[in-house]
Amino acid sequence: MGEVEPVPAGPLEPPEPPEAAAPRRPGGIRVLKRNMKHNGSRNCLNRRSRFGSRERDWLREDVKRGCVYLYGADTTTATTTTTSSTSSSSDLHLVLCTVETPVSEICAGEGRESLYLQLHGDLVRRLEPTERPLQIVYDYLSRLGFEDPVRIQEEATNPDLSCMIRFYGEKPCQMDHLDRILLSGIYNVRKGKTQLHKWAERLVVLCGTCLIVSSVKDCQTGKMHILPLVGGKIEEVKRRQHSLAFSSAGAQAQTYHVSFETLAEYQRWQRQASKVVSQRISTVDLSCYSLEEVPEHLFYSQDITYLNLRHNFMQLERPGGLDTLYKFSQLKGLNLSHNKLGLFPVLLCEISTLTELNLSCNGFHDLPSQIGNLLNLQTLSLDGNVLTALPDELGNLQQLTSLGISFNNFSQIPEVLEKLTMLDKVVMAGNRLEILNLGVLTRMSHVKHVDLRMNHLKTVIIENLEGNKHITHMDLRDNELTDLDLSPLCSLEQLHCERNQLRELTLSGFSLRTLFANWNRLTAVNVYPVPSLLTSLELSRNLLECVPDWACEAKKLEILDISYNLLTEVPMRILSSLSLRKLMVGHNHIHVLPALVEHIPLEVLDIQHNTLSRLPDTLFSKALNLRYLNASANSLESLPSACAGEESLSVLQLLYLTNNLLTDQCIPVLVGHPHLRVLHLANNQLQTFPASKLNKLEQLEELNLSGNKLKAIPTTIANCKRLHTLVAHANNISIFPEILQLPHIQFVDLSCNDLTEILIPESLPATLQDLDLTGNTNLVLEHKTLDMFSHITTLKIDQKPLPTTDSTVTSTFWSHGLAEMAGQRNKLCVSALAMDNFAEGVGAVYGMFDGDRNEELPRLLQCTMADVLLEEVQHSTNDTVFMTNTFLVSHRKLGMAGQKLGSSALLCYIRPDTADPTSSFSLTVANVGTCQAILCRGGKPVPLSKVFSLEHDPEEAQRVKDQKAIITEDNKVNGVTCCTRLLGCTYLYPWILPKPHIASSPLTIQDELLILGNKALWEHLSYLEAVNAVRHVQDPLAAAKKLCTLAQSYGCQDNVGAMVVYLNIGEEGCTCDMNGLTLPGPVGFASTATIKDAPKPTTPSSSSGIASEFSSEMSTSEVSSEVGSTASDEHNTVGLEASLLPRPERRCSLHPAPSAGIFQRQPSCATFSSNQSDNGLDSDDDQPVEGVITNGSRVEVEVDIHCCRGREPENSPMLPKNSSNPCSEEYARGVGFGIRRQNSVNSGILLPVNKDKMELQKSPSTSCLYGKKLSNGSIVPLEDSLNLIEVATEAPKRKTGYFAAPTQLEPEDQFVVPRDLEDEVKEQMKQHQESRPEAEPREEDRSEPLEEFDTAL
Repeated sequence: MGEVEPVPAGPLEPPEPPEAAAPRRPGGIRVLKRNMKHNGSRNCLNRRSRFGSRERDWLREDVKRGCVYLYGADTTTATTTTTSSTSSSSDLHLVLCTVETPVSEICAGEGRESLYLQLHGDLVRRLEPTERPLQIVYDYLSRLGFEDPVRIQEEATNPDLSCMIRFYGEKPCQMDHLDRILLSGIYNVRKGKTQLHKWAERLVVLCGTCLIVSSVKDCQTGKMHILPLVGGKIEEVKRRQHSLAFSSAGAQAQTYHVSFETLAEYQRWQRQASKVVSQRISTVDLSCYSLEEVPEHLFYSQDITYLNLRHNFMQLERPGGLDTLYKFSQLKGLNLSHNKLGLFPVLLCEISTLTELNLSCNGFHDLPSQIGNLLNLQTLSLDGNVLTALPDELGNLQQLTSLGISFNNFSQIPEVLEKLTMLDKVVMAGNRLEILNLGVLTRMSHVKHVDLRMNHLKTVIIENLEGNKHITHMDLRDNELTDLDLSPLCSLEQLHCERNQLRELTLSGFSLRTLFANWNRLTAVNVYPVPSLLTSLELSRNLLECVPDWACEAKKLEILDISYNLLTEVPMRILSSLSLRKLMVGHNHIHVLPALVEHIPLEVLDIQHNTLSRLPDTLFSKALNLRYLNASANSLESLPSACAGEESLSVLQLLYLTNNLLTDQCIPVLVGHPHLRVLHLANNQLQTFPASKLNKLEQLEELNLSGNKLKAIPTTIANCKRLHTLVAHANNISIFPEILQLPHIQFVDLSCNDLTEILIPESLPATLQDLDLTGNTNLVLEHKTLDMFSHITTLKIDQKPLPTTDSTVTSTFWSHGLAEMAGQRNKLCVSALAMDNFAEGVGAVYGMFDGDRNEELPRLLQCTMADVLLEEVQHSTNDTVFMTNTFLVSHRKLGMAGQKLGSSALLCYIRPDTADPTSSFSLTVANVGTCQAILCRGGKPVPLSKVFSLEHDPEEAQRVKDQKAIITEDNKVNGVTCCTRLLGCTYLYPWILPKPHIASSPLTIQDELLILGNKALWEHLSYLEAVNAVRHVQDPLAAAKKLCTLAQSYGCQDNVGAMVVYLNIGEEGCTCDMNGLTLPGPVGFASTATIKDAPKPTTPSSSSGIASEFSSEMSTSEVSSEVGSTASDEHNTVGLEASLLPRPERRCSLHPAPSAGIFQRQPSCATFSSNQSDNGLDSDDDQPVEGVITNGSRVEVEVDIHCCRGREPENSPMLPKNSSNPCSEEYARGVGFGIRRQNSVNSGILLPVNKDKMELQKSPSTSCLYGKKLSNGSIVPLEDSLNLIEVATEAPKRKTGYFAAPTQLEPEDQFVVPRDLEDEVKEQMKQHQESRPEAEPREEDRSEPLEEFDTAL
């Protein structure tokens, strides 16, 4: 850990070690000097580097105490571009101080001149002497979201924080930065191209646009020879090693030969000089270099015309400060944005040559009157300041054509703009205007474009009826307008008014060309006269009940989007328009489309989510240009014919018909579209797909037939040579289709079918990347087949459960399924976390992470966030506290990867509800970004998340505006992301924060399922549709896949991820004494119960549907990844016979004992026998039935299986009384299973790579490390859980697959009753049957499943 430098004791000082001498330091601060090692991967301190217990004791005495890590200047800065593996280790000073300790005191103790602050591995700023470093750290952590002072103090001492905030004792500089600013050295120089001049040692400097050569060695006081390089040449001198010839441009060009000593120097100078000579104009870019002044040698470059000093810390009164920039006599363009100047540099107004000046984001409150001296200024950018007014002298700038004053504090349009006659744009987005006076704009006859988006406009005032004939473009997005009348703007060509609260809109149609009015409450849109020039009209997400009449008469209308409204019909004039090429009328209430009489030029038709039962008969014969048709989510039972003649003229390429009522009769119609590339027929009623019809779709590239009743894919699919995607999950396919010979096949999803075997060719296509075979319960793959599949990037199959003594019982209260699809992108940037047994098996954790364009952060969060949550739960029981801290700590743990990259994150934690005695479990959901969770409660969706985006959260948008971020026209913070809260993206602090939204809810019997989805899923599926789509799907894996399939069929082309968690929690399932259900006495018998509504066993349970992936390599671009269902398929258990002994009050897993304060699992013992009449479960009492001899098959399970309520499978056969079916071989041998509690990561099982990996499952992170990775990096855990109830009921019935029953029973496998005890046993069984309150109804006689529960034995 290093040696502690003793310092004098002070009132706020920790006690001195007795062995340390104490030389005095000023100020009484304590410094710990350590030679600490750095983490090679993140350039942060290793966790082993911590200070001792004495210092910690001192910190605990006062929360205002803390420590500051002080780095040396030779430490490589922590930026994403730095190769930290080569970074050098340096002495690190750990300074103990308080929040009141200023920089001056620390510098005095350290013997330094100043300290420097670096945020997020970016710019380095010199701290003022009065600034307090520890207070800066505490304020930073507080703004991130930490609230507890003790926790803030603890986080401040964490060395990993250095990736976000770091202090230096000297200013660090990277070598490449220094090269771009200044290159200098003493080299041999020769002037001229001839050899008349001799070589001489001279000081040579390359700075700005010039090469500077001194006339005297080692002296800059003499004459300096200046060689302008812009437009010149850099040539290699062949006769001398490591030499360059620098030549200027023009007829009087001069040349200097410079000889360098090493190849490295030669290359550095050549690289930098080549950039200069390649410029057409004299431009110097010194942005993002943490400069406080301009380099001295730059002033020799008098030809500089454009100087970029953006993102620095330029000072005013310094030798090379802003007050000296007037020395550049030819300067025309100057960029000083993001320098935090505070005050306007008045001396800039003396640079009369300036034509372009950018002073954005500097915190200016006002402008000096001298600004009027810049008479040549044409462009002035003042965005992101705090201006409230403009000086009248600004009107002197008669050449000003562009003025940016967005994101300031203006409450009205400045009157001085009327004097700027050359100004054609008024850009005032993000200000504080509440009233728009059109009269002011009318007086500005020179203004054509007006941008007033993201203000607080509520009213538009029309002073007179005089028309405004000069404004052509108006942007009023994201305001608070309820009614908008812009009819006086008779020259208006384009209007943006999205995301207001408009009920009525009135416009002039004389010049109108495009209108965007989405996301309002419009019931009427009035345009007069008819807009004869209108080409694009977007009115989606409003309350319109009909298409406006004037839109039907627009002769040049090409694009009409009126989706998400209340339309009941499409006018004939619209559909038969001779100009319309794209029509979007989805998500309405349209019953029928009018018949087409004449040919139309329509190319794109979207009519999804209506109530259509048929399409016009002449649709395909009259719309011969139709390339895209989406008619999903209707009630279509048939399709119109493609053509009347023999030869089809159809050019249809993309056809989406998912979620209709189509049958096999529609298949022949598809032959009339020979150019089809994408065909989606999912969730229909198809039973067969004729081979002859599929044979003719030779251009097919993507085919989706999932959710039908197909038993086979035609063999003629082998003729579809261009096919790259086949999705056919959730069918009844028993024969593997002949797709492994297709040359371009990439993605195949045949999960949740009835496959039994796979016939594979001798070689597989090299393009095959993803093969999903999960949910095929009878599929058996030989080792040879698995070897053939070894090259596939992602192979998903069901893991056969192996009985071991090291298993975890899968929770019967929840089960999940996961599906992720890449869509049209070449990589999957969505990862998920699923742990059905979390925190010693007393809870569950589910998460989803969407990196948008990066896949690194979702993977990191997936691997670390469960560990962080587990640790935070130990520190606090308050859900808001531990969830917030989980997100903030995960944000810190991203390290360097989180500096420039960001990710949405969603985390759902189910745990026992100890606070509410009326509830068994509680659900806590936290999220940042755009991932959302929906709870289905009583069939209704309950949103539990908040969408943190500029478009959907006005409060967050206002916060970002108040902090002076620049929001671009595409609604992105600084042009990067539309989200306002993310994990990562630390360089966008304080605009982007990691503090999550948190919602908690107790789980009740009405809570059926939980849906987690990323942004792409919820953009295309409403909450209600998603819930209704999966409520009656028995398997969560099939449900998750269905959601992704629906999203893709509805138009999603991006990454989409969905996780469905089935909940099986209810108060009626509890049989503990606290609910008044007293247990029977020692002579009583347990009442018979039936577990109702068990999930349909469409996939293997217990470990059923659990995906096992064979991955030949980790791929960065995959198309799909699914983790299988972990649902336990509970079957009926009847005829339980046992005797019970008196015992203390019993608590089930739904109700933990209040004295313990934690969730306690009650052990239970189950004995399975083949001769019992109903595969019953004996009691867990120590004393067995007297005289009954069993084979010793005894299983101890650390979970109360007697109060687990499930759902009965459909058409599940009841086991007959006194059934003597042979028992499974594995359980007839009397094997005992000891089920231990552990933290398993996800509920999926992966085939282990080796035995050692199988044994390492101590923590979520360990399991992540040794699990196979999905195509997107999702880690599926090693799982060894086994559902004992399913094994007991299913084993006698299975002939193939997981279990093989023996043909003959061995004597030791039988349940033996001695002759002398037969009468006694029969009498006990008779008493048990008579003790039942009523007879068990037969399965076929039930009109409605009754919910019964097995009482505790």
